[in-house]
Amino acid sequence: MNGADDVHAGPLCNTPGHAATPDAPSGAQKGSRATRGTHALIDARAIRHNLDHLLGLLGRRAARSRLWAVVKANAYGHTLALALPALAGADGVAVQTLDEARDCRQLGWRKPILIMGDELDADALADPVLHPLHLCVNGDAQIVALERHSGPQRPYAWLRCHGDLHHAGHAPGSYRQAWARLQRLQAADRLAGLGHLLHYADADDPERLRAERTAFDALLAGLPGPRCQDNSAALLSGPPHARRPDDWVRCGIALYGISPFPQHDGGQLGLQPAMRLCAPLFDEQWVRAGAAVGYGGLFHAPRRMRIGLVRCGYADGYPRTLHPGAAVLIEGRPCPIIGRNSMDLITVDLSEQPQVRPGALATLWGTPDLSVESVARAADTIAAQLCVGLTARVPRLDGTQAHQPDDTRP
Repeated sequence: MNGADDVHAGPLCNTPGHAATPDAPSGAQKGSRATRGTHALIDARAIRHNLDHLLGLLGRRAARSRLWAVVKANAYGHTLALALPALAGADGVAVQTLDEARDCRQLGWRKPILIMGDELDADALADPVLHPLHLCVNGDAQIVALERHSGPQRPYAWLRCHGDLHHAGHAPGSYRQAWARLQRLQAADRLAGLGHLLHYADADDPERLRAERTAFDALLAGLPGPRCQDNSAALLSGPPHARRPDDWVRCGIALYGISPFPQHDGGQLGLQPAMRLCAPLFDEQWVRAGAAVGYGGLFHAPRRMRIGLVRCGYADGYPRTLHPGAAVLIEGRPCPIIGRNSMDLITVDLSEQPQVRPGALATLWGTPDLSVESVARAADTIAAQLCVGLTARVPRLDGTQAHQPDDTRP
């Protein structure tokens, strides 16, 4: 639509879902038709770079501590199928659920898997396909299940202290009693190993991080076994901390190029973004000065202006509201978002982009000039929530085989 300067650009177009049903367990898609709507390009090379960067911080000597690559929530929304091959250099992967562990095995992962959730059943413990299997022991019910298990498969147990986070795990007052029960199982050769696990409450605050480490050191005084406590934030900028070769570090968000610190972007930490969210500009309009744009009429055109409609909305997982000044990139240039984002579209100001026409591809996040962290700050949330919040109708595509903008015309 062109030329009509009295058009009210409110609720204009609700397109039907445009993504094919994801193939279990990956969620990854292939094919040019998928790029006709919102889609996310996943760059496995960036994930590999980020892993190498984090391993470098651990030290590239043979005696370095080991690294869990955290791939819960379908690799933070990047899909297991596209992320796992890039994580081959990790010592193991960490998931939340038993189903995620099975998905990793189905996709060919043969190294250790750590299940951080509470799921534990006799069939899983006895399934040789799942091993080598590591378990977070978060409560007494899991200890009882391990005490009852007598099969040939021996899991590795990580006793978890809830610490200052007060989520899953044992209280400091009951920790040593729980450890003694597991230690008896290890002495009877019914566990492959026994370690200690802590999830920091505030690893991006150096003082609180230091205090949490000190408290955990005091709790474990005299207890043998490796530790798994440091995460992406602690590894990237925490105060110096002695680690042993048998200790493990859990890295999640940084693997995908995202900063764990709200005031920084991943690029400032040597990381590369692994997800680029894109959608086509499918229409343009002229609106008169004073015209209301979008639901609720929150935006009024300050002058006669040209607007563009981008095929993405909160049904895709893009935030409904953003702070003023938020923008998308079209042909590498910022186009401010105007009005309230709807279920299926975003309205942008094309006044300063006369060359842009429908069919152009908009980038919604995932470049150095428009990071997912900046969008999260504009939405008063965190980048991890945006990535895992992309809905099933957004196909994740191999970024190394990305289609050019000309292939995205609606």
